Amino acid sequence: MYWCLPLRISVRDSIILILLVIFNTIHVTDMANNDMDIQSKQSKSKDENASKLVNFSGSDDYLKNCPTEENELNCSELNYPCVTCDRSIDCIYGAVENYTCYVKTKVICKGARTFNKTALCRFCYQTDKWEYRCDQKANCNSLASPMKYYLTNCTVSDDIICLGKRRFLKKIRCSWTAGTRWGTALVLALTLGGFGADRFYLGHWQEGIGKLFSFGGLGVWTLVDALLIGIHHLGPADGSLYI
Repeated sequence: MYWCLPLRISVRDSIILILLVIFNTIHVTDMANNDMDIQSKQSKSKDENASKLVNFSGSDDYLKNCPTEENELNCSELNYPCVTCDRSIDCIYGAVENYTCYVKTKVICKGARTFNKTALCRFCYQTDKWEYRCDQKANCNSLASPMKYYLTNCTVSDDIICLGKRRFLKKIRCSWTAGTRWGTALVLALTLGGFGADRFYLGHWQEGIGKLFSFGGLGVWTLVDALLIGIHHLGPADGSLYI
């Protein structure tokens, strides 16, 4: 009959065994990390090479508004986005400065492709209100007191030369119309105001129903609404302006 003798390991052997396990684990981890780094570098190089080979058509979008065939247009008559004009930002604000303009590639025109233009030294967001157009929003009250403003994107006109980005954010007054006519509302208030026609036309349905069943507040409500519409104090229910 065999007896299982206990396995005796000295303290020194145990320490050596633990150290070997730790070193082996560290070595395996380092190898795995190295493999991951190599793979990431290879993938990056592949992406860079691929990006060099890809031809993005979006870079030629400006050609939609520029001449690409023989014509009688001089290069100096072209505007943005057909040309790019440069000027140092150290110019004096408001002073007339010279801008060096370059015709973009693939744009066909007559004359020198590099020319000078004179314009005021200013950033695009400093242009006057008639020199840019803004995206209008119709979700605010144009008749609110105090006046309400909203932040929107504005774009400088193509014939304006300025510094910086041509598209910028600007805070403008809430001012929009849905096609409601002031003259029509006033005529309805004076003629059919007793039946609430003016209130219905402006979109104030609840007041219109109340005005209808009260016969215009026995004439008082009719006169008040005609006066409020006449001084532009009573407007469309959606917050828009008259036209």
